[in-house]
Amino acid sequence: MASTYHEIYSAWESDPDGFWAGLAEEIDWFEPAEKVFDPSAGVYGRWFAGATCNTCYNCVDRHVERGRKDQAAIIYDSPITGAKRTITFEQLQAEISALAHVLRDKGVEKGDRVIVYMPMVPEAAIAMLACARIGAIHSVVFGGFAAAELATRVEDAEPKVIISASCGIEPGRVVPYKPLLDRALELSSHKPVANIILQREQLACDMIEGIDFDYAHLVGEAMAAGVEMPCEPVAATDPLYILYTSGTTGQPKGVVRDNGGHMVALKWSMKAVYGVDPGEVYWAASDVGWVVGHSYIVYAPLLHGCTTILFEGKPVGTPDAGTFWRVISEHNVAALFTAPTAFRAIKKEDPDGSFIGKYDLSAFRTLFLAGERADPDTIQWAEEKLGVPVIDHWWQTETGWAIAANPVGLGQLEVKYGSPTVPMPGYDVQVLNDEGHPLEAGTLGNIVVKLPLPPGCLPTLWQADRRFKEAYLEEFPGYYKTADAGYVDEDNYLYIMARTDDIINVAGHRLSTGAMEEVVAAHPDVAECAVVGIADRLKGQIPAGFIILKSGVTKAPVEIEKEVVALVRDKIGPVAAFKTVVTVDRLPKTRSGKILRGTMQKIADGLDWKMPATIDDPAILDEITDKLKGRGIGA
Repeated sequence: MASTYHEIYSAWESDPDGFWAGLAEEIDWFEPAEKVFDPSAGVYGRWFAGATCNTCYNCVDRHVERGRKDQAAIIYDSPITGAKRTITFEQLQAEISALAHVLRDKGVEKGDRVIVYMPMVPEAAIAMLACARIGAIHSVVFGGFAAAELATRVEDAEPKVIISASCGIEPGRVVPYKPLLDRALELSSHKPVANIILQREQLACDMIEGIDFDYAHLVGEAMAAGVEMPCEPVAATDPLYILYTSGTTGQPKGVVRDNGGHMVALKWSMKAVYGVDPGEVYWAASDVGWVVGHSYIVYAPLLHGCTTILFEGKPVGTPDAGTFWRVISEHNVAALFTAPTAFRAIKKEDPDGSFIGKYDLSAFRTLFLAGERADPDTIQWAEEKLGVPVIDHWWQTETGWAIAANPVGLGQLEVKYGSPTVPMPGYDVQVLNDEGHPLEAGTLGNIVVKLPLPPGCLPTLWQADRRFKEAYLEEFPGYYKTADAGYVDEDNYLYIMARTDDIINVAGHRLSTGAMEEVVAAHPDVAECAVVGIADRLKGQIPAGFIILKSGVTKAPVEIEKEVVALVRDKIGPVAAFKTVVTVDRLPKTRSGKILRGTMQKIADGLDWKMPATIDDPAILDEITDKLKGRGIGA
């Protein structure tokens, strides 16, 4: 299929308002927009000003009304607990309506906030949609998040109600949530009027009379009574949700997502970017606590009339490195979207891909990767073992959907390893130097997006317009600062090389740690790696590499470390001053799979550091510290 990408992108460039007005016809509106884009509204303008709509109606009710009531909307698959559940659109509508009634009964009105502090269970998605149904603004906080971090979000969002669970289940352990919630509310000056708690059979929790209420009891009562809660019309520019950015210290940044533009962008992306049709099964192997979970577990697939997979498990260890293939086979998944780190974990445990052949993957068409740089070695391994296109794409919590992608639904473009391909309509992506001047193709610089941002992107931060301007708009006037560094090539393909914080200065040379990681990852014995810049008296900074070896490697780590140093010297040159490689068992990551390079750098430099709120396993940082001390680094 010849790609229509260039034609579509040109159509947007020549008539942005007309382009988005056409895509808005895919959404059901109570009242149409008075203006497609109003440049005088908000911080930089607002999309679909004057329109009214309801996101829950578009995700659920319209499908029930138009022949999809018996189609699976959500398939819950929990290899951790062994539980599975299929929820049709009609069943989903009934439970959402019941929970919406419960929320309204607790005093939640349009514009009120509700914090959702839940594990990966269907009730988490139902809670989000129930808020959307009555015009409340949800803020999902990762289940099991530390009490102090939860407290800062309670303080900022001021929720009327919190929806939580008694516990989360991790491989080999149960994580009690209720003590964390109770402690967070002790720390916060803001108190909700009620906590609605889902009691899980693995660990029930004590309830405080008058403040804690049983989810199953309240929702069950409402369903038995046959209550129906209609969808509340809200302005397209009203907030749908607040999502606090990960790793925040001090006052958290609450990314705001509106209703109208969000629906238009996500609905279009399902076919154009991901190439899936209504009725097909789509799986984003993420968590509802992250933006990927918001956009592509809950909202986009349901807007498009797809079946979405809600997976409570890990790529390895639940029970083995074949769990992804089992889910794809069992549920006829057409497209999988996950983080590169998931595939690096699978590749480490099963380098030969021996589990893949045990499952029927005939329905599986495309693998999409985002969240971390997708190194060419991982992409090529997945291509070879799976025999399907592997598509890297790039976006951020702030944008809510892809800035750059290879739009499979428009006809796949040539894959260039290391590139998430080309900007999507709505994104005028440019590369500027530190003074704000455009750079030539192939030159590393600051990646920015010309304003206005397209529908679906953040219009501001929650109750913090000034902070939004300072964080994103002031350094490069007229542009949104992505805080990523990279370059474009002669074909306008984008290359994201690192966060701007990860560009290191080695004796006056600006070098990308991402480019070094690409080389290190290409070593045949390396399963995963990270490169950070550490302080050096002579050169200012020098790179240090951390590597995890593949399972079954028998060669001595010290030999592999020498080979990795030689490889970087050969591919990048002596200018990189790459001499330090440390073999580790694990790398510290957030629960979405992002490697915590900044914390590793502080440990290596012997600086004070704070435990990242989003870390998956804090013990890994002690392991890293011990390894570095063994090399005389950071002590």
